[in-house]
Amino acid sequence: MGQALPASIASLPKAELHLHLEGTMEPRTACRLGQRHGATWSEEEVRRRYRYPDFLGFLDAFKWVTSCLREPDDYALVVRDLAEQLLRHRVSYAEVTLSAGVMLLRRQSVEANFEAMLRAAEEFEGRGLTLRWIFDAVRQFGPEAAARVVECAGSCACAKIVAFGIGGDELSLPAREFLPAYEAASRLGLRRLIHAGEIGGPGQIREAVEGLGVERVGHGIAAIHDPALMDLLADRRIALEICPSSNLRTGALERQLGRPGGFADHPLPRLLRHGIPVVLSTDDPAMFHTDLTREYRAACEMGLSEPELGSLVAAGFEHAFDYRGR
Repeated sequence: MGQALPASIASLPKAELHLHLEGTMEPRTACRLGQRHGATWSEEEVRRRYRYPDFLGFLDAFKWVTSCLREPDDYALVVRDLAEQLLRHRVSYAEVTLSAGVMLLRRQSVEANFEAMLRAAEEFEGRGLTLRWIFDAVRQFGPEAAARVVECAGSCACAKIVAFGIGGDELSLPAREFLPAYEAASRLGLRRLIHAGEIGGPGQIREAVEGLGVERVGHGIAAIHDPALMDLLADRRIALEICPSSNLRTGALERQLGRPGGFADHPLPRLLRHGIPVVLSTDDPAMFHTDLTREYRAACEMGLSEPELGSLVAAGFEHAFDYRGR
């Protein structure tokens, strides 16, 4: 269960900023959706597929589980399940990443899916949960596919879409190839995100910051290898969205350390104490067998003090793109 979380931290409302909708599907939900479309998966099979040896194995699992999301009602179901999960862990604000690039690859209507998701989220607003959305492209699909994701965000014309980001395999294509997509996103008023420095090196982070003008970095743990980059992130107040359990289960932490390691070896404390804003998140919580409470417990295992844990909570709201405070 991990180290006990101080009651003063556990009781605080929290924000989560790095959370993939598709990766929140618990095995029972994946089975229910599979049955809708003629599949006969067992929960045990889903759990087996949620175990993988490395980052590419995780990408394969993500591709597999998203195959059961085919219709607007499927996405609405996952949103309702996610909202209940967030409320259980005292999350009052979340920016949820939607793999619009995968929808387009599968020839789905992004607009119809998103409309169903918005309707599903409405019922939770009165219960104290604000959801905002990030439209995400897949790096290995290429810059033209990324541009189509931006176009879809524009056609949805919804103020609740707050950012454009790119995930997937950060080693597949240089970030600079996606500059036109980011510039188009900015013209729509969308903020800029990217996954970088997860399995790649600090150069991927620097290229994204200096070449694309990103405002937050998904993961970014490779920054630990470059003190000058750490200075840059601290000076520009560019937040790192750090997801400890994800880093362990995908092998990203081991890759950055050059050896096996656990939470006690995670670079989060060094990054935070260097003055870099850090926000704590779950990434794909069902696929990494975690939740936000467990991630804060993991931060305890890293040796963070109670004030440092409080700073993580505060940073989640401070670096949100549309948190309006209440």
